[in-house]
Amino acid sequence: MDFKKQKPIYLQIAERLMEQVVQGEFAADGRMPSVREVAASMGVNPNTVARSFDYLQKEEIAYQRRGMGFFVAPEAKERILSLQRREFMEEDLPVILQKMRLLGISLDQLKEQQSL
Repeated sequence: MDFKKQKPIYLQIAERLMEQVVQGEFAADGRMPSVREVAASMGVNPNTVARSFDYLQKEEIAYQRRGMGFFVAPEAKERILSLQRREFMEEDLPVILQKMRLLGISLDQLKEQQSL
């Protein structure tokens, strides 16, 4: 996985795991790959992956069963989509709207482009 400098690696790993949940690769209450499996597949330190899983637990996207590993929380997909929508609205959309204003692109022009 190629990591971006502007965001901590553990968050990028957590985002990748969340993508996999949304795409249905990990089912609700299903087991997630272990910290070691993720670390090996992404070529990162297991401690970094452990921080990713800590983040997922804090956001109630994953939970841990002692001795069994991490599992997808029952409402994980909905929580992820809610987090991603909020992030888009607060971080991405203002940048897009500012760029549209700068370039003189109206919402009507955007809608017209979508219908092509």
